[in-house]
Amino acid sequence: MKSFKKSALACALALAALGAQAQTPKYIFYYIGDGMGMGPVMAAQTYNRVVRGSDKPLLMMQFPTVAWCQTWSASSTTTDSAAAGTALSTGTKTRNGMLGMGPDTTAVTSVAATLHDAGWGVGVTTSVSADDATPGAFYAHVPNRGMSYEIDLEAARCGYEFIAGAGLRGLTKGPEQHDAIVEAMKANGVQMVYGPEGVQQIDSRRVVLLNTESGNVWNVGYTVDSAANRLTLPVIAETCLAHLEKYSPERFFMMVEGGNIDHALHANDGGAAVMEILNFDEALKVAYDFYLAHPDETLIVVTADHDTGGLAMGNNAVKYSSRFDYLARQRKSKEAFSEECKAMLRDRRVYTWDDMRAKLEQDFGLFTHIPVSDKQEQALKDQFTSTFELRNSEDQKTLYANFDAFSVAVLKLVNDAAGLGFTTTSHTGNPVPLFAVGVGADLFKGLNNNDEIAPIMLKLAGL
Repeated sequence: MKSFKKSALACALALAALGAQAQTPKYIFYYIGDGMGMGPVMAAQTYNRVVRGSDKPLLMMQFPTVAWCQTWSASSTTTDSAAAGTALSTGTKTRNGMLGMGPDTTAVTSVAATLHDAGWGVGVTTSVSADDATPGAFYAHVPNRGMSYEIDLEAARCGYEFIAGAGLRGLTKGPEQHDAIVEAMKANGVQMVYGPEGVQQIDSRRVVLLNTESGNVWNVGYTVDSAANRLTLPVIAETCLAHLEKYSPERFFMMVEGGNIDHALHANDGGAAVMEILNFDEALKVAYDFYLAHPDETLIVVTADHDTGGLAMGNNAVKYSSRFDYLARQRKSKEAFSEECKAMLRDRRVYTWDDMRAKLEQDFGLFTHIPVSDKQEQALKDQFTSTFELRNSEDQKTLYANFDAFSVAVLKLVNDAAGLGFTTTSHTGNPVPLFAVGVGADLFKGLNNNDEIAPIMLKLAGL
């Protein structure tokens, strides 16, 4: 196990504060909003205040400790999720793409594994693939985050009580790999269950809960799409907590990742991103309610692995006249809308601009609630012609999806009208927020680095 690293000053300050601590946490909740920089958080909070009319901030923003966290990796000023997840989980900065390993490919141990070895129950959950970078960083050790088959085998062997997510990408690598993973799970006493109905079927100490046995393994579905018969992050968090309370009631560690936040931000889908952060904040209530019942024994830390999209409130289209109520008119994610557009392109039916205009009214409130000028409508018409009639437009390619050019134009118009602006479809080097409450929360005040969080948790736990 590689020793955790902190600067001499940071160590001294942390140890001094630890000396003053009266309690040691028995329950640690680690919430990670993937891609959730301060811009997206403030966009969600503004929606919460302006559209929902809430007189209270988001739950995370009510925590007594509010701080910053730097995210650079060992190889770049802009981290990827694997390096960031490794730093958050193990206290070790590594190169982009590497998971659970230091820059020299030496395996490093996560806070979850250390606590599990000390007798704590462990749950690792997400709204995206359970073998994606952030959850994988808590149990796997591979030089490349794309090695999902090897990551899944480590999930089977890690011994954790609960792992959950949309799916396992390794199961899609082919029948041989699929069968090997399933057999590894069985051999290690892991019960695999699927979907909301699977929650009622859990009867084993070790569980892997997935959204579907087949289909989309990338994420459980966007909140804005309101898909039925699927897992949601709040349900996953509730199920994990109930499981840990049953099998490890004296001590447990629980990681909850809002992975869909990152997917929406990579897509530059402002409305979907806001809804995912609100959903993440709802899932946080699961931990906070537990904290209220155990205030002297619980620590909750909320942060992000990195900022995605460079989202800002304000743009040249509206200047000081943002309209967050326009986001409430969005009924489909950019991803779902683009998939529908691609289906229309494959359809033998010929779609007209009037057909599409009616769809834009229904799905986004364009023309009926969101004003569209003659010039903007003509630009949309021209893009419609290029995409659906001439079929000569190029897709926008992002990390998790490819979007037809017409969908890109539509969502940019919605973002512009609401007052949201993006700088990239990738990550940025911006710092991310950190919120904490409970035993030891004061230790996270100030400017943190992402490799300092896990070591503080372990010190608080006496390890």
